[in-house]
Amino acid sequence: MREPNEIDFWRGFALVTIFVNHIPGIFFERFTFRNVAISDSAELFVFLAGWALRKLVDGPARTLSARYLILRLEGRAFTVYLAQLVIAQLAVALQAGASLLLDAPFLLDWNNASAIFSDPVRANLGLVLLTFQLGYFDILPLYVVLMLASPLIALAYRHARALLLPASLAIWAYALAFGVNFPTWPVEGAWFFDPLAWQLVFVLGFLLAGEDGIGGLVRRYRKPLWWAALPIVLLGVAAARTEFDPSPIALPEPKLFFVFDKTFLSPARLLSNLAIVAVFAGAFHTIARRLPRIADFLSTLGRNSLNVFCAGSLLSLAGQIFRFAYSGDVVSDAFIVMFGIAAMGATAWASEWRERLRAKSARAPA
Repeated sequence: MREPNEIDFWRGFALVTIFVNHIPGIFFERFTFRNVAISDSAELFVFLAGWALRKLVDGPARTLSARYLILRLEGRAFTVYLAQLVIAQLAVALQAGASLLLDAPFLLDWNNASAIFSDPVRANLGLVLLTFQLGYFDILPLYVVLMLASPLIALAYRHARALLLPASLAIWAYALAFGVNFPTWPVEGAWFFDPLAWQLVFVLGFLLAGEDGIGGLVRRYRKPLWWAALPIVLLGVAAARTEFDPSPIALPEPKLFFVFDKTFLSPARLLSNLAIVAVFAGAFHTIARRLPRIADFLSTLGRNSLNVFCAGSLLSLAGQIFRFAYSGDVVSDAFIVMFGIAAMGATAWASEWRERLRAKSARAPA
């Protein structure tokens, strides 16, 4: 297994904050960094996913031909897709079971799930097609689309590197200018995370992870960028603490360029995420020296991000139901957070134990 490192650490940090933020009203929600920033862990998680893709393309997949590179990346997309199907169905079962156990049929309407029970044929088909998404279970569909597109990103990086960022920026600007998004079905609407907009933060993570291009440029001017990013982070703190959110009525067209919109990853959210990354990049080493156990624990979560994310999503839903059943207070909220983080740690440990067992079996003589 990899030693604790900065990327796994921040990915683990994002996973924990996503778990907490997906339990609305929980006491500890106020301590997550979205309360002091315009962006939140979703941007960080997708940015780091792009970063991890670059490490793969420059590392183990460096010598792969285009055909095998496509197969490897599409295989990962299929794995994420299957994970989404499993946790969505488990979430439906969890809500159904809770509604029976607690005699609370309105739980079936939570998190956009009502169509599953009122229109099961079309809604289940929509779950499979990813056109029907439960609330708080809508990040992995975005990740599936990004991984499906990852061969295009990787091959563009190999053969037309100069076009990658302009193309990504153009798609993002087009989505914002015209409000273009993927539709949902059978419930009419649009994806909570617009893949056309969010691909930009994924591509930026991919490009900044490299030692060349804009990644190399950023490394050469790291200190001036830190000072340039700090006021942006502080403005984000002020905006979040004062709950400042521009009114669309007073803004010029196209409004998505000026509002703090999450679905379309508006410029303010994107800039906030990049500034946070610039300010806190490198902080891992200080944290690891002073808080080695926390650094090691979060890195373990980050190394097993897909399994931990799936477990965290279901634990968040279980936490929602627990708060409903036992009227959440500080004590029960503390229990939910401690149990949830411990369960996420157990998931990471079990994932690595299985890998070690597999490696040991492979080395054993036949």
